[in-house]
Amino acid sequence: MWKGSKIAFLIIGTTIGAGYASGRELWEFFASYGPQSQKAVLLSMILFSFSCYVIMMVSHRLQAPHYRMVLEEIVGLKLAKAYDVLIFLYLLSTTVVMFAGSGAILVYWELSYWIGVVLIGILVWGVFWRDVEGVMSLNSLLIPVLIAMLALACGLFLWQNNPTGIGWEKGEGHVLSAGIAFTALNILPLVAVLSAIGSKVEKAEIAISCVVSGTCLSFMSILYNQSLLFVSHEIMLYDVPLFAILQNFPPQWMVGVSVVLWLAIYTTAVSNIFGLVSRFKDYVFLPQWAVAGGFILLVIPLTTFGFTKLIQILYPLYGVLNLFILGMILLYPFKQFGLPYDKH
Repeated sequence: MWKGSKIAFLIIGTTIGAGYASGRELWEFFASYGPQSQKAVLLSMILFSFSCYVIMMVSHRLQAPHYRMVLEEIVGLKLAKAYDVLIFLYLLSTTVVMFAGSGAILVYWELSYWIGVVLIGILVWGVFWRDVEGVMSLNSLLIPVLIAMLALACGLFLWQNNPTGIGWEKGEGHVLSAGIAFTALNILPLVAVLSAIGSKVEKAEIAISCVVSGTCLSFMSILYNQSLLFVSHEIMLYDVPLFAILQNFPPQWMVGVSVVLWLAIYTTAVSNIFGLVSRFKDYVFLPQWAVAGGFILLVIPLTTFGFTKLIQILYPLYGVLNLFILGMILLYPFKQFGLPYDKH
């Protein structure tokens, strides 16, 4: 139960990045569609948990050391090569964004941008001195705190305002498709991270991790989404929707929010680097901490470039291609496992 819960924290930590913690992802994919968006949240969480279960079970059955072998099993050899490159670019680009986000938070508090970038680099690197267990231990400590703070903020907001009768309707016909799109957007980093986990756990631990992560994310997403629905008419005034929820809270809450957002950035950066290290450890015969340090040194200077334009090109491509791999993951259990699998 404990090890399964630690894996669940790793899953949640990979999913709850700066976009989720700030409320921006939930607003764009769910709350902007109105009250019916709660149905999309539930659908997304069900698909999410099932996808995580399939990925780890495939990894467990193959005893896969990294995500390439799992990709070949799910989408075939040729497409796996393409997704191998895309996952590398996705993990690298989002890690650059996370490092830049750390710098931006310190700028908000009138500190140096580079202190934030270098600080997160050092702290991410330190995790890899303890290998996989270090990553799991990190998330098992940070993620419960992160979820508790977000849940407390949303819970207090809803309790104080007692929001009832939220009653406009928008885009009802497309709300369920938004839930599918949210799952697809988040599935690529999970393939990279969970493929390296399945070979190290038992089937019961896989099941426990999927149930725990799905339950926690469902509860948090529904609570957060309901809060965003109540401040929907003020969202456009805030880059960070969470600030709209906390606008009437004491100033001390802004400090807590900044800490929560930074922790979300940190856990996402750790998970991304872990996925990259797992993929390259068979090609670079160095300790994991050394490989992780190499990627971190590569990421830091990229934060000075106009990387936003590159992301604007890659992210729409990720969205389209992720829908395909999500469909392949969901259909995978229906394959006849007893027949030889043609990887070509």
